[in-house]
Amino acid sequence: MSAVKETSQVGIIIVTHMDYGSALLRAAEFILGPIQDCTCIQVDSTLETSEVVTRLQEAVRMLSNGHGALVLTDMFGGTPTNLSLSLLGSRSDVEVITGVNLPMLLRILENRNLPLAELAEKAIKSGCEGIIAAGQVLREGKRP
Repeated sequence: MSAVKETSQVGIIIVTHMDYGSALLRAAEFILGPIQDCTCIQVDSTLETSEVVTRLQEAVRMLSNGHGALVLTDMFGGTPTNLSLSLLGSRSDVEVITGVNLPMLLRILENRNLPLAELAEKAIKSGCEGIIAAGQVLREGKRP
């Protein structure tokens, strides 16, 4: 887990199959530099469900800092998302967003001072805008 400090920013928890989340975070750090108050939880066959849920709860406790936590998962219906959804019933300062990609993560990291609900909206928009049929754009001569 990355170092935690008192900040006015939303904590970020990336929960994915295998090490996809860690790879996304490394790519974001390559682009933006060191990132604080962000962690990844890997879901694979070596961890029991209860252990993953415990890690999720602990990550939220450590990273919310009174400003909430945004949980990013790889796909709706997958185990990482299903386990993350367990956080929503007990906390109002957590939001779960599925379909994490690098454009989404970068936009989130650049706007973590926003309120949680506003940051979630921005994350969804940038995640969708980051999906482009590059060949079609080049053929039509239009920039996204």
